[in-house]
Amino acid sequence: MSLSAAQGAERFLRHVALELGLSANSQAAYRRDLAAYAAWLDAQGIDDLAAVTPATLSAYVAELGAAERPLAPASITRRLSTVRGMHRFLFEEGLLDTHAGSGVRTPKRPQRLPKALPIEDVEALLAAAGGGDEASAADPVALRDRAVLELLYASGARVSEICALDVDDLLAVPGGADAWGDPVAALETGGLLQVTGKGAKQRIVPYGSYAGRALAAYLVRARPHLVAAGRGTPALFVGPRGGRLSRQSAWLVIRAAAERAGIEAEVSPHTLRHSFATHLLSGGADVRTVQELLGHASVTTTQIYTQVTADTLREHYLLAHPRAR
Repeated sequence: MSLSAAQGAERFLRHVALELGLSANSQAAYRRDLAAYAAWLDAQGIDDLAAVTPATLSAYVAELGAAERPLAPASITRRLSTVRGMHRFLFEEGLLDTHAGSGVRTPKRPQRLPKALPIEDVEALLAAAGGGDEASAADPVALRDRAVLELLYASGARVSEICALDVDDLLAVPGGADAWGDPVAALETGGLLQVTGKGAKQRIVPYGSYAGRALAAYLVRARPHLVAAGRGTPALFVGPRGGRLSRQSAWLVIRAAAERAGIEAEVSPHTLRHSFATHLLSGGADVRTVQELLGHASVTTTQIYTQVTADTLREHYLLAHPRAR
């Protein structure tokens, strides 16, 4: 039975959506990768996935890296991973006789150290968001922006995870303040978040009093006004029209605050997450603890931050020790 790339892709996409429970964003990325692969096969005159061999996939990888606008190694690795995943699935389902992706190597990815802001730059960024003690319900967006940025840095959560939070994901601290008697007062002392990460995996992450006070101010003085513009939503952070805050809007919040703070370094949605991890390790936190807080599946992913910290220590050593040079 002939099986086209488009047919194989649809079967695989149903599998990742229904059985693996991948997020909508991940499914969309898989679909784009497989559409590009199908178009390349069509250009090669290959209309049956059974005709694809390891040499075919190697040629595909080579072309991705040698095109007029070559993809970065990380992007090539992601595309090949998606394509191999589809071929493996179809092979295991008995729809293909061989697994063409077996043995095909991905290009070596250069190690890129995450960029973290100095603590003073983080403080300037947070202050530039507005929403301080002088803010009122007349400026609900400023109160929301301050709470978003404070929570990003306090928890190390991904921006998509922060945007996906519901009000019910704010948890009381066991044995802490009287959360049920005065929930807002309990928030101000800090608390816990129930964060849903990649693969729908949940983790509990603490946040401190700075984020707690920003959250309390937002929930009392801003969120009711923002929610009133829509039809009601369980979302913790909402936009001016009353709907859930989008990742794109959160990114604009970060960029605008960085510009107002005069930060020259590039500030991306992941910058506060990188800063969170680096500052924790610099302060003596255990790598395993940081792994749990970030939601990394493997400690190897987290250990890249230890190199950032070691580089900082070496820089300070070279500057301070009389016999370092």
